[in-house]
Amino acid sequence: MTSIPPVPTRDELRAHLVRNMIAGEVATPRENNLRHYRRMVAGHPYYQFGLELKPSWTEQTVLEMMVERCGVDPDPRHEFGVDTIDPEITLDTLEAMGDRIGLAARRRENVVIATGHPATLTPLYQAVARALDGAGCRLLTPAAGWTYEIETGHGGSDLRRIVYAPPGVAMLEDDHRTHHTHDPQPMEAMLRELAGTVSADSPEAKPDFWPDLAIADHGWAGAAGQAGIDTVGFADCNDPALFAGAAEGKIDVVVPLDDGVSPQLYAPLTAYILGRAGLRDPG
Repeated sequence: MTSIPPVPTRDELRAHLVRNMIAGEVATPRENNLRHYRRMVAGHPYYQFGLELKPSWTEQTVLEMMVERCGVDPDPRHEFGVDTIDPEITLDTLEAMGDRIGLAARRRENVVIATGHPATLTPLYQAVARALDGAGCRLLTPAAGWTYEIETGHGGSDLRRIVYAPPGVAMLEDDHRTHHTHDPQPMEAMLRELAGTVSADSPEAKPDFWPDLAIADHGWAGAAGQAGIDTVGFADCNDPALFAGAAEGKIDVVVPLDDGVSPQLYAPLTAYILGRAGLRDPG
């Protein structure tokens, strides 16, 4: 378990973000960002994260949106090399995420938490999950063990299943390890199972255990936002779909950051979120 440090000040966290390339100049290359923007615009499902985005997006408007919401370099002639995430946007959205998580705690909401980056972001999500659980929220864990096939190239396929890291963070694994994913299908399966929890005596009512809030990334977040669930999450500068979803009002908060650094480097961000939410990790 990654220990949670004291809550940093905004200035301290800004310095940490830039020093560790979580924001500021980041390792995600510009050419990768632009390629993903083009593929989202082209409607490639892998880059849309389960969101039904408006067809009016163009490469130019996506770049403009990513400048505004993420802080990438605004120069369309900059096609290769280093790109950026504005640390001020990261800090502002971390605060907005903390505010929404704090509201969930005060309301004792139903919450679903999931990550497509289990190798790096799991400790952050687990700390938030423990804090919400300790505050009396219900952590929903539907469709555990649900499986589906993915293509692995050269005509092959592999089986992925939903598993939960304690106390309730969804992710995908095969028989050997957890896996990165962009796919919305797992969250869609979770929501289908939850949709079946309507009381028999009131079939028109809301499901008994429908999420009030989703805390997630990639397709887990996109599918939740598309279903109309309040959704807060994280996205790298090569993940334009979640930012587009926020621009269209389907995602509530998207925190821009490099989502591939060492897990322990997210501990100060975790402390900042929990401090903003008025929560602590009971450990």
